[in-house]
Amino acid sequence: MKSLQRSALLFVAIGLALYAGLSFGCERMLFRNGHSNALFKIAVAPAPDYDWVILGASHAMPLDFNDFNAYMQHETGLRIINLATAGTGALYNRFVLEAFLGAHRARNLLYVVDSFAFWSRAWNEDRFSDAELLRGTPFAPATVKLMWDYVRDDGVNPRALLDYVTGFSKINNRRRFQRDDASWQGGEAQFDRVYRPSASWVTKRIAYLYPDPQAPAALARYLDDFAALIEIARQHDMRIVVVKLPMLTQFRNQLPHETAFNEGLMRVLADRAVPLCDFSTELDNPNFYFDTDHLNRSGLTELFQRRLKPLLMTSRCGVQRLTAIR
Repeated sequence: MKSLQRSALLFVAIGLALYAGLSFGCERMLFRNGHSNALFKIAVAPAPDYDWVILGASHAMPLDFNDFNAYMQHETGLRIINLATAGTGALYNRFVLEAFLGAHRARNLLYVVDSFAFWSRAWNEDRFSDAELLRGTPFAPATVKLMWDYVRDDGVNPRALLDYVTGFSKINNRRRFQRDDASWQGGEAQFDRVYRPSASWVTKRIAYLYPDPQAPAALARYLDDFAALIEIARQHDMRIVVVKLPMLTQFRNQLPHETAFNEGLMRVLADRAVPLCDFSTELDNPNFYFDTDHLNRSGLTELFQRRLKPLLMTSRCGVQRLTAIR
């Protein structure tokens, strides 16, 4: 019996050692092939301090496609880090902001707001369990602690924490030898293409973004999470600017319950004296987009020169320059 127990313990020990070796190897591979994951960007960020941190969902991601972030930094003389993540709402972005502020500082926060992210847990609690995000998230004890706080206080599924701690999704990643590219369906590769309007694609895109009925309780919950994000930024002496990026009229007119969202958002921002720069009705030309609702390089360049450059240099929709961190 003792011999059997020793054999079982040896078998378990060998299994754990192999698993630990695989986990270590996958972690090393992540730092070789990592690219677009927000927490990966935080882990490899070259500077301790930034002028701007950008948060939001996929509409904010093209601001970091290819060399566009470097272009913005060159044009403004400011340090900018883009931590936007596709399909994420206020809860996940609050998590990213807290992770960033655990090791870095920033003077300003630019939040690119999208109404879809305030209507469903699919873009908030459930995003923590997404295997694609977990595969690209470097392991760190501080992240374990932070994720536990979100499991305990914000309804995040404990399996997300278990997956992260064990590295299960990383070990089972068939694309571990490929460059991490979380730019949803190759969006970065499409950055220079021009969109051909399609009513059917707009309908499908809206159905994807709004999977649940638009319940007032859900909107209230995620607006509260957004308010909490603002308070965290304020506690770290950050100035906050909220932006709505341009959308084609064909797409914008199909957004469900947009009036209710705008009213709720304005209440949150007005109570906290946070400015909203609404550019949603600008650039109403398909030539400025690479799909139904994402700006291509031409569109972002036009928007940057017209609106974003003065905003970044003043933290307002004006033209005065901020003092850059050197």
